[in-house]
Amino acid sequence: MEEKTLKFAAVFLIFLSVSTFFLLPYFSGIRTRQEEAREAKLAQEEFEAQRVQMQNLEIREESEYEEVLKGQLRIKLPEGVDGSMVQVTNDYLTQTVQVQIPGTDETYFHSYPIIGGSNHIDSLSYVQNGDVGRIDIAMDRVYELRMEYDEQNCYFNFLTPQEVYDKVVVIDPGHGGRASGATKQGTKEKELNLAISLQLKEIFEEKGEKVGVYFTRLDDSNPTFEQRVQLANKANANLFISIHNNSTKSGRMSGIRGTQVMFQEESEGSRNLAKICLEEVMAATGNKNKGLIPGDSIYIIRNSQVPVALIEVGFMTNREELELLQTREYQRRAAQGIYGAIVRAFEEGY
Repeated sequence: MEEKTLKFAAVFLIFLSVSTFFLLPYFSGIRTRQEEAREAKLAQEEFEAQRVQMQNLEIREESEYEEVLKGQLRIKLPEGVDGSMVQVTNDYLTQTVQVQIPGTDETYFHSYPIIGGSNHIDSLSYVQNGDVGRIDIAMDRVYELRMEYDEQNCYFNFLTPQEVYDKVVVIDPGHGGRASGATKQGTKEKELNLAISLQLKEIFEEKGEKVGVYFTRLDDSNPTFEQRVQLANKANANLFISIHNNSTKSGRMSGIRGTQVMFQEESEGSRNLAKICLEEVMAATGNKNKGLIPGDSIYIIRNSQVPVALIEVGFMTNREELELLQTREYQRRAAQGIYGAIVRAFEEGY
């Protein structure tokens, strides 16, 4: 009896070891809900720390006035202020347009209200900074802004990305800020993700194609998961690609290497996009195929309303691959693979 028990135990241990060997690469790319919750908390804390207390403004509807406006909004310029002195920033991540106008104060917009239509606007708010007033226009979606001005007024028109570009893609460099992702031998995943994304940005700029490319971050910031996925959803993007780098589940250095891509489980478009990304990144880098991974455990994947793929370019827990990932040449090759995947996806009807 003891001999049978020992044999059974030995067979079970062998089966468990073999299963672990083959399945570990596939589980290694799946980030836990606990890790995701921790990063979400960090991102929300950083976002709240940057918020400024502002007062609400109102728009007087265009229909109340006989004149026809050139754009959706008209803002009267203060005396002595030229339209060229108005600074405009479009924060695509939060769908907020900031307009800074010298020579205004808290009472200015009571005397000279903003006039126009508010169909695309969730809220208008105002804050004073010295002799410069800042208007924050919170939009309901991502819009491109066109501004014109004459001697008395600034005129703002809001266009959808599809009215400006042939195709739209959102690129998400994973992690950032206090959320470093994996850290191996002094190298932080957030830095590798951003470096590859910046190389991808350069490639798009060199090609000069009429593609609207929106990035969730271009620095060491840490957008919330909601901000990241809503940038794709509210831009009505053709594609949403998140760039990451991998590690084994244990976090220990190992011989496992290669590229994995995660997809939205119920979306055939997401699965096909992930397959394209896997093939193109492998072709560009010469890396191994570590497969396609169902990714609905990831917030940005399960909440994406557009075709999404999360690319794990390589394993930071593989010494050789980690060394490659730190080089500009390899980062460029990875970016070229992602660019090739985007072009191919567009050619295939995305």
